[in-house]
Amino acid sequence: MDNNQLRARVARLESKVDQLESELTYLNEMLMRCGFNEGVTTLKATVEELLAEEETFYREL
Repeated sequence: MDNNQLRARVARLESKVDQLESELTYLNEMLMRCGFNEGVTTLKATVEELLAEEETFYREL
């Protein structure tokens, strides 16, 4: 790969990173508006708690 190809690839990757950061920011804002006070962080904690409860429930059967 020559220098121009590497630069083009880096530019594409930087563009993808920018897009993903924008999407994550938007998702985080929507989650906060829906009651997840810390956005993705709160959603993640909630899902982990629900999964742990489900695991406990099925172990008790």
